[in-house]
Amino acid sequence: TSTPTASPPADSLTDTPPSEKSGERRPGPSSGQHRAADHPTTDRQLVWLDLPQSLDALDELLGCLWHVLGPDAHIIAGGRIKHMTRSMNDVAARWFDEVHASLGVRKARVLHISRPRERPAITGTWPRSNTVDGLTIHAHGGVFHTTGLDAGTALLLSHLDDIAADVRTDVVDLGCGNGIIAAQLARRLPTARVHATDVSWQAVDSTRRTAAANGLDVITHWCDGLADLPDASMDVVVTNPPFHRGTAQDHAPTFAMLTDAARVLRPGGALWCVYNNHLPWAAHLRRFVGQTRQVTRNRHYTVTRTVRK
Repeated sequence: TSTPTASPPADSLTDTPPSEKSGERRPGPSSGQHRAADHPTTDRQLVWLDLPQSLDALDELLGCLWHVLGPDAHIIAGGRIKHMTRSMNDVAARWFDEVHASLGVRKARVLHISRPRERPAITGTWPRSNTVDGLTIHAHGGVFHTTGLDAGTALLLSHLDDIAADVRTDVVDLGCGNGIIAAQLARRLPTARVHATDVSWQAVDSTRRTAAANGLDVITHWCDGLADLPDASMDVVVTNPPFHRGTAQDHAPTFAMLTDAARVLRPGGALWCVYNNHLPWAAHLRRFVGQTRQVTRNRHYTVTRTVRK
């Protein structure tokens, strides 16, 4: 097999660049749906990758691959052109010597990534840690705000005492991210059962690590929204929910999360939520969860408290 070298982009998304194709045909299984020359020969490691839109997530993922792939490995990482940036090439170049893009096809393209560097040009490894308000925060690359405290969550946590007053025995951090909300709740309420849920395994593992680093008990759930929690099982739901997927705004998942809060809350239970001022969530909360009042608001964010109907 030839060693990958710099070459022009391939003619299609799945074609290997010309300089990386071997003229030798080797026997092996085939579905009959692809030309053998469309792919590297079978003695090489081939990785197909859906490009994450977070550069930190891409950095962590490529770092993991760098540790396990051999010198002849080839990564084909695809995405929509509108979601791809030159910075993705730069991130890949920290770990691999050969990085170049295909031509665009149907509004998509791939990055061809190969030749693992002998010494990656990196300054740290994932997951990473940071100290925030006396807590050690751990985070994987794909977690919102990684190891930091975003302004919306900070505004929500400025009312931690009020949130804690609503909790009798059970509280859940919905969409837990790096676990800073769950950790603050567990520190403030040492006798309560603190739960944390997220659809992202990276977020759930980050929250586990954050809780462990601070000697706190947090029950984590890797699930969609609140799917793992029984009906009428929580006194309080606390959330700083997402309002976009990657770079695209999509309110539907968040509306579903907030609506499901009504299911898991006990009668009279409270949903504490922070969101960007421009989002139309107060009306949704009133309609599907219960009476909603604005607790505080600044130039960018609103904090509400909603009591279950």
